Amino acid sequence: MGRILAIDYGTKRTGIAITDELQLIASGLTTVSTAELMPFLKKYFDDEKVALVLVGEPKQKDGTHSDVEASIQKFLKKFSAIFPSLEVKRVDERYTSKMAFQTMIDSGLKKKQRRNKALIDEISATIILQEYLYHK
Repeated sequence: MGRILAIDYGTKRTGIAITDELQLIASGLTTVSTAELMPFLKKYFDDEKVALVLVGEPKQKDGTHSDVEASIQKFLKKFSAIFPSLEVKRVDERYTSKMAFQTMIDSGLKKKQRRNKALIDEISATIILQEYLYHK
């Protein structure tokens, strides 16, 4: 069984989370510059067996897509051209950034550490992945 990888795509940074091989535990992997995302994924997929890729679907309160969706669609088109055999699913990511920030507070991180947007993106990807695992 391969791992599940979750992507919290952003125009500047992208948070990435991964499961263990049994697909039981979600862990933050890293945050990469979005410009470096494809090379990072290629290397990761060469090194690890990944069965499924989840990509966050940013929606607003009323259910409409947020502005970043157009960029995500371009990414998905490029992704499927480069990695045609990998299954991709979209996952609603509403409120994950707020949940990530609250997780940082609950974990006792200092105010300066909570300003680390890369960490927020990584935690958001982990939340996306945890939600998927919980509901699958």
